[in-house]
Amino acid sequence: MDALTVANDVVPYVTAAVAAYGGAVVTRTTDGVADATVSLGRRIVQRLWSREENRDGLRQAIEEVADDPQDDDARAALRVQVRRILRQDAELAAELARMLPARSFTASGDGAVAVETNSGVISTGDGATIQR
Repeated sequence: MDALTVANDVVPYVTAAVAAYGGAVVTRTTDGVADATVSLGRRIVQRLWSREENRDGLRQAIEEVADDPQDDDARAALRVQVRRILRQDAELAAELARMLPARSFTASGDGAVAVETNSGVISTGDGATIQR
């Protein structure tokens, strides 16, 4: 997986951990009551934190998300910092990708389609005509 994809996939977990623990997410020990998402997010943050040269940017992004976990701009800034770290360390990107739960897609109902990536047309309409 490339750094952007991994960053997009890990930031929701990091955001959940930051929302639960605030800026202390980096030093927080395992909490028996933490749910799986927050626990995974905390472990991801700790792995990202291991890159000392990126700590200042990561710290700032974490603090902004901690101040307002619903702020789309703060989450986007966090995603940029995570992506920056992962682009510099392909092994860390691969490690974090392995930590993530398997993706699953479900489609239900008439004409429903579930795809991860599509580079063409998907048509489920009756009598649809596709022209190139």
